[in-house]
Parts: sequence; C-alpha cells; structure tokens
Amino acid sequence: MGTTTKAIARNEVYGENTEKTKARGFLKKTWPLHLMLLPAVILQFIFVYVPLGGLVIAFQDYKPYDGIFHSKWVGLEHFKFMFDYPDIKQVITNTAFIACLKIICGIIVPFVFALLLNEVNFNPFKRTVQTLVYLPYFISWVFLGGILNDMLASDGIINSVLHDWFGMKESILFLGDGDWFRFVVVLSDVWQQFGYGTIVYLAALAGVNPSLYEAAEVDGATRWKQTWHVTIPSLLPIVIVVGTLALGNILNAGFDQIFNLYNPLVYDKGDIIDTFVYRTGILNGQYSLATAVGIFKSLIGFVLIIVGYKLAKKYADYKIF
Repeated sequence: MGTTTKAIARNEVYGENTEKTKARGFLKKTWPLHLMLLPAVILQFIFVYVPLGGLVIAFQDYKPYDGIFHSKWVGLEHFKFMFDYPDIKQVITNTAFIACLKIICGIIVPFVFALLLNEVNFNPFKRTVQTLVYLPYFISWVFLGGILNDMLASDGIINSVLHDWFGMKESILFLGDGDWFRFVVVLSDVWQQFGYGTIVYLAALAGVNPSLYEAAEVDGATRWKQTWHVTIPSLLPIVIVVGTLALGNILNAGFDQIFNLYNPLVYDKGDIIDTFVYRTGILNGQYSLATAVGIFKSLIGFVLIIVGYKLAKKYADYKIF
C-alpha cells in the first residue's frame, strides 16, 4: 500500500514538472508576442480600468477643488435627482427609439443586400460593389457630419435639387426638425454600417453546403425558392446572434454621430443619454449627476448584454467559449 502511494506521489510530481516545463517552453517561444501585446495592455489599464475609480463621484457632491477624497458624500441623491429631472425620460425615450431603429434597419438592410449580392455571378463586379459599400465604415463621423451638414442645409445640394427638379418652394430642415433629424440619423448610420454587416452575412453564406442547392435544383426549385427554402434558413442563426447581441446596444444610439449632427432645435427628439451626459458634465459642470446617469446606462447595458448572450445561446447555440 505504501509503495503504491509513493508511486502515485511520484507520478503527480512528475506530471507537475512536465506541465511547468511545457509552460516555460511555451513562454520562451511566445515571449515576443507577449511583449508586443504589453503596450496595449498598459494603455487599456491606464485609460479604461484606472478611471473606474472616478465612478465614486456619482455618490458625492463632487467639487473639483475638493477632489474625490474631500468631496461631501451624498449617497444616492444624484440618482434620485436623475429620475426627477424633467428631461431624463425624454432623453431615455429618444435613445431607445433611435437605437432600436438602428438595430432593426442594421439587420434588415445588410441581410437583404447580402442576398442580392450573393445572386451575382460576375465576381469582379461583386467584389467591387462589396468594397465600395464597405468603405464608409472607415470614415469618421467628424468628417461625415461635416458633409451631411453641408448637403442637408437649407441651401444645400439636397434642397437645391428638390427646388429645381421637383418644384418645392420651402426648404426642408433635415437637421432642424426632430422627425427629419431621426430619419437622417438612422439612414446615415445604416449607410455607413451596412457594408460591414453585409460581409458578415456573405461569410455565413459561404459556409452553406452547395449540395443543398443541388438537391433543391434537382427537385425543380427555382432561384427564388432556393433562396427562400435554403439560403434564408441557413442565415437565420447568424441573424439571431446579431440581433440578440445587439440588445446590449439599446442605450447606445451613437454619440459621435449625433454629437456632430444635432443642435438645440432637435434636443426634444434627438438628444440621447451620451449627449445629455456630455452637456451636463462637461459643459454645465454637474459632474456627479452626469456620472450617475452614465452608471445607470452602464448597468442597463450590462443586464441587456447578459440577456442577449443567454438568448443567443438558447436559440442559436452561440457560445463565447
């Protein structure tokens, strides 16, 4: 019995030494890669994790000259004030409405475009179109916002065309009317983003088994029926994944886009949580209130992300690891 115990102990020690040896060998081979990753890790730690300590000002009557350590502690007062703030309900409504429209259109448009592009058999044309629709994804909203402001101004090219070609007498305030502003925001966001979504769906289409189309063709199915009964069902899992994971962005309506397009005329229908936080915290100096609003948004987003992953796992068998 004692001999057996000693043998087991020796095997365990030998196994541990083997694992340590493998780990050392792996680190010797990959240390240049870890070294390359180190600057990004440091920057991530400095600019993402260190600032988390500043969230404490949401529970303080924060004064810059007193600092975090000497400002008066007020508990949940700012969160209570946030829900009593007259504009906060409209801001949350605007955020959810714009974000939902972006999510819905951001799923439907690239899905349909990918189906249409998949039917093109001339590869040079197909690759050219795919590249052209993907390019706007890399353009900053600072640049795009300036272009849209010029094009959609009362004397811009769009209103000029409406006047000269369609005989309209009054200019449309695309960025000065709340309803038109929402339309412009959603449409321009879809235009910038749908090229990326198209690539995702085309990649999913590339994984569809060709034998399914061959079997459908043998059964006499037309291209439309093949699309309806083979292509679309094959894409549904990725659509479900994209849709459920997008739930976490319900309260992200796109600060960089709206900040570069909106103005006081459209605050009632175009102001979102992020722009509200910017004006409240940076411009008005109400740092504690702005931080409280930001924490509220983050908590809701965190819950929605968990729900999204649960739904993606349940209905599309999507797993992170």
